[in-house]
Amino acid sequence: MTQLKTTYMGLDLKNPLIVGASSLTSDLEILKTIENAGAGAIVVKSLFEEQIQLEELELQNELDEYTERHAEMVNLFPTLKHAGTKEHLFKLRKAKEIIKIPIIASLNAIHADTWAEYALEIEKTGVDGIELNFYTTPKDFEVEGKTIIQSQLNILQDVRKAIKIPISVKLSPFYTNPLDVIKRMDGKEVNSFVIFNRLFQPDIDIEKEELTQTLYLSTSNDARLTLQFTGLLYKNIVADICSCSGIMNSSDAIKMLLAGATAFEVVSSIYQYGVGQITTILNELETWMESKGYKTIEDFRGKLAKKNLKDPFAYRRAQYVEILMRSNDIIKKTTIM
Repeated sequence: MTQLKTTYMGLDLKNPLIVGASSLTSDLEILKTIENAGAGAIVVKSLFEEQIQLEELELQNELDEYTERHAEMVNLFPTLKHAGTKEHLFKLRKAKEIIKIPIIASLNAIHADTWAEYALEIEKTGVDGIELNFYTTPKDFEVEGKTIIQSQLNILQDVRKAIKIPISVKLSPFYTNPLDVIKRMDGKEVNSFVIFNRLFQPDIDIEKEELTQTLYLSTSNDARLTLQFTGLLYKNIVADICSCSGIMNSSDAIKMLLAGATAFEVVSSIYQYGVGQITTILNELETWMESKGYKTIEDFRGKLAKKNLKDPFAYRRAQYVEILMRSNDIIKKTTIM
């Protein structure tokens, strides 16, 4: 009989499927549905520091709106303040009470000195781990890449000193050399790397001539970059590898495991197909393992990682050149026809 059990971030998971941070994981009722569908763990939607600051500002503006005209109304509530992180922390505590599988909190702060502060508050809720979402979009021409990297290394070190629960780091691929950055962070007692983030990318409504915010779901094609780096990282770092972005079905999940992933995160797949997709992916993974004679995930994990392939050009530019050459042949045949 096949076993889907794995160990991720030092946590025992019944299977490697993790539902990633999203609006889906901010609702306690949906969390229970996700657990019942068979997920191995859940990452609760991020605590965004800038969102808290914005809400605090909006509330203060509302309270100040009639200060001069109706001062007595303000005096009725002299200590009224925004709840800040309290609502989010309350949700984490409730999630731990009702959900039996591991709960991982996600954190995205904007000020270097508040990451550790928020992380410590999150740890107190009893969650099983924390995912640091190093979501950085280029916006200042004057800031050098090495400055951003050093800042993230410092933040990571501060958070590690502040808390004892396992830490994963979710990164974007937009570094000059992601492998170097991950290797440097690997020495900071990181338990896992989640690759890769999907950064905010605006769109434009040409009729209204304004920027728009559109939710674009991933597709299986989006998984290729993650697959490449999963295969390169396997056995070259101490931390676990959690692959995400573009994992829509069991085939995508199996590819990541073959490349060396310890676990994988799904989000877009659930948005598109519903929570039942969790069960489908796990059932199909189990069926595939049985057809191959694999009894555990470890029997095939990393089988097609660069570390385990004899081809010295695997995952390198030579493969890209080979694909281009084959593409030229296809074009010639199509033109002739």
